[in-house]
Amino acid sequence: MSHPMKIVSGCVAVALTLACVTSQADDPPASVRAVIAAKVPGAKVEDIHASPVAGLYEVSLGAYVVYVSADGRYLFDGDLYDVESRRNVTEERRMAARATALAAADESEMIVFSPAAVKHTVTVFTDIDCGYCRKLHSEIGKLNALGIEVRYLAYPRSGPDTPSWDKAEAVWCSKDRRDAITRAKNGQNVARPADCNDAAIAKQHALGEEMGVRGTPAIISAGGDYLGGYVPPAKLAEYLDQLDAEQVASKR
Repeated sequence: MSHPMKIVSGCVAVALTLACVTSQADDPPASVRAVIAAKVPGAKVEDIHASPVAGLYEVSLGAYVVYVSADGRYLFDGDLYDVESRRNVTEERRMAARATALAAADESEMIVFSPAAVKHTVTVFTDIDCGYCRKLHSEIGKLNALGIEVRYLAYPRSGPDTPSWDKAEAVWCSKDRRDAITRAKNGQNVARPADCNDAAIAKQHALGEEMGVRGTPAIISAGGDYLGGYVPPAKLAEYLDQLDAEQVASKR
């Protein structure tokens, strides 16, 4: 989804003095990648690429993107804009990373509500106890009627060893997950099987962290657009139609 860009003095307000460029530089040599990987926690050489700014390299840790100088000394954590094309370069990289991660996620571990004819698919990181998550789920029939498929992933905001986490495990351990999540979001108790130890919750929560989930519900399009929190069904359908139209236009 496109968002208005706040133009700041220069190319972008950063901790470093950067020169704006529009062309993509060559990938950094192995020596530069090795230096950066050694100094940025969690970075691997394959995570390091050229950025559109000379002398600055992009480090992609899942959907988390930062920019680092060749010697690994300076790091910029923020969005990089191309002023001429009015593009958020950083968000485009995040979107690509989210789309790739969601395409690789195991749908059999999700809770999916599909219409007869799927027009759009969204993946929603959800919390059983989140009020707006419950509101969104109460409108699942309307979403399906608009051709929107909803794929739920668990994201208990309170973290492990909390009531919300336990409720998520109880739902995901249920034989009928769709019925269980509906009952749980209606405030009903879902019995947790004695042998329930669903590792899917930890995996999905970690994926949400990697993708930059900031709250729930976190609605993400198939293309990796982070649509934010609760959106009324008709408005969500409008957003998704707009994204499709923008994608078609970009390919012309």
